[in-house]
Amino acid sequence: MPWRVEKHSPLAILIPKRKQQAKCKLHNQLKNKVMLDILNGLENTEFNNAGALFGVDENGVTEQLLGAINSIKNPIKRAKVMQKLIAPPAASKGSRAEMEKHFSELPQHVKDQLSKGDLRLADTIIYSIVPISTKTTRVFEPQHTRQIGIRSISEGRLQKGQVLLVSGIIMLAGVAASESADDAMRTAFAKIEAIPAIANGEFSLKANKKIIVPEGTNNRVFATENFHGVTLGYYKLANPRLIHDDVPIELVVELGTVTGIAANTQLFVGLHGTITTP
Repeated sequence: MPWRVEKHSPLAILIPKRKQQAKCKLHNQLKNKVMLDILNGLENTEFNNAGALFGVDENGVTEQLLGAINSIKNPIKRAKVMQKLIAPPAASKGSRAEMEKHFSELPQHVKDQLSKGDLRLADTIIYSIVPISTKTTRVFEPQHTRQIGIRSISEGRLQKGQVLLVSGIIMLAGVAASESADDAMRTAFAKIEAIPAIANGEFSLKANKKIIVPEGTNNRVFATENFHGVTLGYYKLANPRLIHDDVPIELVVELGTVTGIAANTQLFVGLHGTITTP
């Protein structure tokens, strides 16, 4: 006769409890293994603020992270990993430094890929060329598709896994020979000051349902002709912000008048900064 555990016996209570404990132990081991795999690649990371990718701040480290660190057998490697996590970061420069300051705001899946080395940081300008003939112009639209020489993204949003730190914005204007895409591509873009109706207009930038540049910001911030050492039409943001992957980018240019704007006038707008990329 097969052996049975009585329903109300101590064993009937103990066995499920031990199964649950074993399951929790296995789950924690798997989590530690994932964390350990990431830490093993941290020794040679390129980032100066790697601790932020793991949520390390002035409050220290989590028990899970500490357990994974203690699992590293080689004491020299363990010390190097600890130094990467808690040592004061060396000074990066430009938009890369700005991106590293915002590591804690990155989506978790992007943090994980950066930690493992599946994503890196790169310089970029996300741009779009659009005709400007009305008082309201939307630079990035859902119906837009990527086309070399016209725009660098489709559907007005970044690809999955891409996060852009907007460090500055470029705005230039020019007159194309015709309405054709080919003529738009070969437009000679120059200062917006040459077209007062554009220079005296306004713009705004939103993404992630958050305001990056508020409505009412005057286009004169792009009038840099007399600023020596500044790229023509470049506006450096004092408050850089992130644009997450797969969310609409809303950059709108508003004009008070279209008087004096020639037919086939084109607007070049570029978002300059640091982006995550494979």
